[in-house]
Amino acid sequence: MRLLPKDQDWTAYLYLVYMPYFVLLPFLFRSQTWEKQAAVAGTAVALVLYFLGYWLRGSRCLWVIGGFLLLGTLFAPTNPGASVLFVYGASFIGKAIAPPQAWWWLVGYLFALGMDAWIFRYSPTCWIPSMVFSALVGSIIIQQYHRKRLTDALLRAQTEAAHLARLAERERIARDLHDLLGHTLSVIVLKSELASKLFSRDPERAQQEIRDVESISRDALTQVRAAVRGYRAAGIEGELRNARTALEAAGVHLEALVEPSGLSPAQETVFALAMREAVTNVVRHAQATVCRLSLRQRERYCELEIADDGRGGHLVEGSGLQGMRERVEAIGGVLEFDGSQGTLLRVRVPV
Repeated sequence: MRLLPKDQDWTAYLYLVYMPYFVLLPFLFRSQTWEKQAAVAGTAVALVLYFLGYWLRGSRCLWVIGGFLLLGTLFAPTNPGASVLFVYGASFIGKAIAPPQAWWWLVGYLFALGMDAWIFRYSPTCWIPSMVFSALVGSIIIQQYHRKRLTDALLRAQTEAAHLARLAERERIARDLHDLLGHTLSVIVLKSELASKLFSRDPERAQQEIRDVESISRDALTQVRAAVRGYRAAGIEGELRNARTALEAAGVHLEALVEPSGLSPAQETVFALAMREAVTNVVRHAQATVCRLSLRQRERYCELEIADDGRGGHLVEGSGLQGMRERVEAIGGVLEFDGSQGTLLRVRVPV
């Protein structure tokens, strides 16, 4: 059993320092026995309301506020110390309701308190502290809970941002690994098949192909580690060399025209990975003999075109093309493809 929730600090106990003023006042001055007994019973009820108020959330705290107002109304005519009950009730307004509505509730609470004081003719030692300290404490608590709500909202936003950042990083790694391994494994398969065919009639060439497979595998391992760290591609020149190796292994002739361009590192990464994915698709699916690749600067944009003389047809966007499109669109570019005569893929990015 806990008197306070886990998210509540010890200051809630400190605020109870005013409660003895209510319960001890009948004992310090001449009072009837029933007034003393009523003060003790009223204190017990007030403590239940007080701790219950910290457990309730939102508008349910209004029951606690109403309970303190009713309890103070019952005791104020005979016990001036009941002013603390009104103050405790006002202190829960900020917890129950957020500004600006909380200010209107505080005004209404003070109005109800004033009407009680006028109707039941409270003594000045009761109604003056009740009005002054209810207004003061109620205002302070409203501001405190308002800051707490803003802080909690900021923390939730930061947590959500961190969660989205983790998801984005997972998607980035998944896209990069797809591009890296899809291309590399395709080359390894082609070179392994070629080595198998050459083994009987040209052992030296077959050994060379196996050495190439070993070298490509080691390079793939390095690239996977780099992708996980966030370094995505080896640049245009590096990807062009990889493309030539992959296409030659597949028996596809490469015609390349790459003009110098002032691309930023992010733009160069996007073009390099687009080149890798397109070449991988040519090797896997196109059944082509020639692949034409060009990267040129055209006025305000840079354009990459990769075309082959293969079977073409309708191009279904798998995870590779979807990842490529996401990268291109993320930097304001456009991805287009046409399968009417072979396959043509075009990436255009403003520079």
